[in-house]
Amino acid sequence: MPTSTNHARPLCNTEQNWCRAVSSGTGITVLALHMSKPPSKITLLENILKKLHKSHPLLNSKLHYNPTTKNFSFLASTTPKIDIKLHDLASTSHLLQTKEKTKLPPFHIILEHELNTNKWSDPNSFESSGIDVLYTSVYALSEAKCVVVLRFHSSICDRTTAVSLLMELMELVEVDEGGGTYKEIENDGEGSLGMENLVPKGMGKKTVWAHGMDVLGYSLNSFRLTNLKFVNTKWPRTSEVVRLQLDTQHTARILDGCKSRGIKLCGALSAAGLIAAHSTKLNYDHIKKKYGVVTLTDCRSHLQPPLSIHHFGFYHSAILNIHSVNGNENFWDLAERSYNEFAHSKKSNKHFTDMGDINFLMSKAIENPSLTASSSLRTSLISVFEDPVIDNTSQMQKQIGVEDYVGCSSVHGVGPSIAIVDTIRDGALDCACIYPSPLHSREQMNDLVDGMKRILIDVGIKI
Repeated sequence: MPTSTNHARPLCNTEQNWCRAVSSGTGITVLALHMSKPPSKITLLENILKKLHKSHPLLNSKLHYNPTTKNFSFLASTTPKIDIKLHDLASTSHLLQTKEKTKLPPFHIILEHELNTNKWSDPNSFESSGIDVLYTSVYALSEAKCVVVLRFHSSICDRTTAVSLLMELMELVEVDEGGGTYKEIENDGEGSLGMENLVPKGMGKKTVWAHGMDVLGYSLNSFRLTNLKFVNTKWPRTSEVVRLQLDTQHTARILDGCKSRGIKLCGALSAAGLIAAHSTKLNYDHIKKKYGVVTLTDCRSHLQPPLSIHHFGFYHSAILNIHSVNGNENFWDLAERSYNEFAHSKKSNKHFTDMGDINFLMSKAIENPSLTASSSLRTSLISVFEDPVIDNTSQMQKQIGVEDYVGCSSVHGVGPSIAIVDTIRDGALDCACIYPSPLHSREQMNDLVDGMKRILIDVGIKI
């Protein structure tokens, strides 16, 4: 990042798109940690965040909006500002009471509350100096427990960034409590270039004719896609979360099944989602329906120059594949087809060549909701990540007091009906499944995720 507080770096198209999407309600990234630590340790958190800000200049940025050009830019800052909002027992209790009817655990309620707290909803309200890209809150649950939440603007935080920050955060807590070591990350230039500026020469190019044909193809196909039943298309939307969890035994069987077929877990998750969704369609047995699956891939290692996982920012690209399902598919056949079509698209560099097309269509959907079914802003049935997060840090988490954590992003503006963020924690699959409410109801999505879980368990047993 530039060192002058007066210098602004214009955002690239992907980052600009996230700014438009956040205004509509998609792209607020939340990392929530359930801690068995007293909320009074606020000073400890401040010191840790200062160290993270020092290692990652992008966290110090402010988002600036130019109402004349309607474009966004990052304003760099050399003076980290750590502002933690502390919710005492009374204010946390008030929040939980307002959500009493949901019968959800306090940690889950706070996670969803933060997913729907949008400081960036109206760019015209930004101060002249810009607006922060990171907010930190601490919710007191008792004298001994709290929830720590980091809320990011997605233009600076993809999943790799969130995971890397979580690992660095836990290492710093461990060091502060007298154990472990932490090596400060050197990130000169972090955030100075967006993804489009780092695409290897020639890999992202496409003729005007090909560009036009692909945009037309994506547009026409989107009208033919089948959606989950919409429960309520009129009321204001928020993002809600359902978790899909398997034990280590069932997870191992699914991973073994993927490995033996030369595919990744994303293929199995896509297949489970497609089959479960199609089964909700009455009288659709044996009738082919088309569903969209978006697979997100981290481009860092393929950029020029390559970036490390510690380089914060948004460097994921999306590949859209369309699958026909009639309800009679063999699970593993569908999983292989789903993964192989994605892999073929990636091998053809579609994560780079189609980046502009996907961004263009996403922005048009935001500007013209009527282009999507029932003005739902749904771009696909499901989104998955190419690779799961592998987390084997339970021992460290136990030592520093992390009882649970979830990282995910909001999707109630524009996006899929269900976005799956998968983590394998000490060998057990744990997915945060995010969906737009009341477009879809919690009961509906619980049924869908339960169906996915049954499918994964059943096919695992048969391996």
